[in-house]
Amino acid sequence: MTTHIVVGYTATKTGRDAVAFAARLAAAIDAVLDVAIILPSPERSVITPPDAGYDRYLRDQAQRWIAAAIDRIPADVIAHAHVRTAESFAEGLVEIADGLDASYIVVGAADGASRGRHRLGTTTSELLHTSDVPVVLVPRGARKVAPETGITRVTVAIGTRPGADALIEATSALAEAAGVPVRLLSLLPVDLPPTADTAAIRLAGSTEAEQVLAAAKAELPAGLDADVIVAAGDSIEDAVAHLDWQGGEIVLVGSSRLAQPRRLFLGSTAAKMLREITVPVAVVPRTIRPEGGAR
Repeated sequence: MTTHIVVGYTATKTGRDAVAFAARLAAAIDAVLDVAIILPSPERSVITPPDAGYDRYLRDQAQRWIAAAIDRIPADVIAHAHVRTAESFAEGLVEIADGLDASYIVVGAADGASRGRHRLGTTTSELLHTSDVPVVLVPRGARKVAPETGITRVTVAIGTRPGADALIEATSALAEAAGVPVRLLSLLPVDLPPTADTAAIRLAGSTEAEQVLAAAKAELPAGLDADVIVAAGDSIEDAVAHLDWQGGEIVLVGSSRLAQPRRLFLGSTAAKMLREITVPVAVVPRTIRPEGGAR
């Protein structure tokens, strides 16, 4: 069965970031890359009448933009172009992903993001509430990473509460397909008043985290290279800031428990992590689709 990766493209630097990383991911897991430009739906308010000439011009321009994007994709990656109309950019991407039974939707950072940083915009926020497949958030500047870097490691953030089955399954599938090791990560922040016995809390928390990581590692396929790490800090951001990131790394995080089944919702911990992570981050739904998709 062919694996598909849908990437949302705009003729901007962040659009090129998204396509560049998506191409590296597609090459690593032998997937087809579906580059998509979503145009506004032709339905307009009664105040603005339809303009067929402008619509044709916009579609022709989109075809030129997407052709230029595909020309920059390495020749060993199969890439298809999609120009669609939809009520929103996010809605169009989800429709394409559902039609292809895609494994991932990839998007770049919103305008204003600093080099190596993430920033959520309107499209990304909508995707994180409507997509039923993992959404990969690409930081600004990812286009600068050499294509031959590929994917070198999968880091997965494991919480201390149960319910990570879909996340572990997604991690296993990606790591096996890319042939790379896994790093199981648990965060141990201590964001407490100065009067608290933080040393005792760290010790108790570390023991629990190590038990959770050991259980998660046992769920991974036999033979898959996996390391475990407990990151400590005075806050989530501090703990993440002290981690090392490889140029070809991707981080997987699970959806918040507030998310509906097979839907995404970025929880507060993942949102805090995103501020410090400098590599692409995939947000995985709490449960997978019955027929695949979040493989």
